[in-house]
Amino acid sequence: MNTPTQNFEQPTSFEFTPEVMDMAKAHIAKYPADRQASAVMPLLDLAQRQHDGWLPRAAMDYVADFLGMPRIEAYEVATFYTMYNLEPVGKHHVQVCTNLPCWLRGSDQIVEAAKRNLGVEMGETTDDGLFTLSSMECLGACVNAPMMQINDDYYEDLDETVTESILTELRHGQTPKTGSQIDRKSCEPIGGLTSLNSDAGGD
Repeated sequence: MNTPTQNFEQPTSFEFTPEVMDMAKAHIAKYPADRQASAVMPLLDLAQRQHDGWLPRAAMDYVADFLGMPRIEAYEVATFYTMYNLEPVGKHHVQVCTNLPCWLRGSDQIVEAAKRNLGVEMGETTDDGLFTLSSMECLGACVNAPMMQINDDYYEDLDETVTESILTELRHGQTPKTGSQIDRKSCEPIGGLTSLNSDAGGD
């Protein structure tokens, strides 16, 4: 469940920009005329991206009204999925996976490295507004654990040193390497393929 935890100012109104409106209409067009409410998730995402990475109530109301659905149903979606931020977040939203596979591979150390580098605890935002640090249950890259997601990018096969290096690069406006940090190809074994390849023998 995703619920706001702090007091902050909510905007009184929201509407899509012309550019975002075009994207919203493209999403809606994927669904039958009587099933347009099915586009609620991508439209909430568009609203969040337009509004500096978080989703105010006015935006949820706007999306619900736009799709002709009860506002409470938009709230239900936004509060259920952690991909929606119901309060302001930093420019870089650092989400560290702490679920079982990542924990077994050292996510506790990744969390401590991030807290140490950023100077904040879980759920907090740095004073300069650059970083928000969050704990996530699963980000779907279990083979390459431990990992974290920062905005739309995945950083996998982490250790403490690499984690701090990534955050430092972002702080200085640089673009750190995404994906596996040990040059693993996709989600293959660290040493490369061991079956279903030309060296494995067989027909």
